[in-house]
Amino acid sequence: MPVHFTLYSRSWCHLCEDMLAALEKLRTPEHPFTVEVIDVDADPALVARFDELVPVLFADLDQPELCHYFLDEAAVTAVLRAS
Repeated sequence: MPVHFTLYSRSWCHLCEDMLAALEKLRTPEHPFTVEVIDVDADPALVARFDELVPVLFADLDQPELCHYFLDEAAVTAVLRAS
């Protein structure tokens, strides 16, 4: 079963676009994953939680974030290898 990532983002954020692009480069046949991009501006509760931290990437919403602002390739790769 592929890993599912959640990326909290916003539409006008170049760092968000950069993180998504960097994440997509890590997708391989050996390490498939899905990614859901959630626009924080669509929900006031998400704005309150993540506002200036976006982009924020989670592999498991019950666990701490993997990274914010820039992709932590080592953290993402560790999650992919553990799956």
